[in-house]
Amino acid sequence: QVQLGESGGGLVQAGGSLRLSCALSGSIFSRYAMGWFRQAPGKEREFVAHISSTGGRKDYADSVKGRFTCSRDNAKNTVYLQMNSLKPEDTAVYYCAAKYGNMGSGWRVSLQYNYWGQGTQVTVSS
Repeated sequence: QVQLGESGGGLVQAGGSLRLSCALSGSIFSRYAMGWFRQAPGKEREFVAHISSTGGRKDYADSVKGRFTCSRDNAKNTVYLQMNSLKPEDTAVYYCAAKYGNMGSGWRVSLQYNYWGQGTQVTVSS
C-alpha cells in the first residue's frame, strides 16, 4: 500500500524559507511522478510544482516560479520542495501527490494523481 508523508511545514516570516519533504513508502519510488499542490482557506486546491519520475522534467506554477524548487532523491524515496522568498499569499496546506508511471501532459491536474499525503501547514506572516 502506497503511503505519502509530508514534513517541514511551519510558521515563517515573509522573505523566509522552508523546505518540505515527502517520503513515499510501500512501492518503488522511482516509478512515480510527483506533484505538489496547496490549498488555502476558502480556495480550491491548486498546482504548485511537478517533477517527473527521473527528475528530468520539472514544472512550476507561475506564482512560485523562480522562488520554489522541486527535487527528488530516488535513493531516499523522497521528494522535496524548497521554498524561498516566501510571501503571505503562500500560506496554505501543502500536499504531495504521486502518479504511477508516465503522466503525459496532465501533471497540473490533481485528479491525475493516484496517491496523496495528509498535508502540511505553511504559514507566512507579514
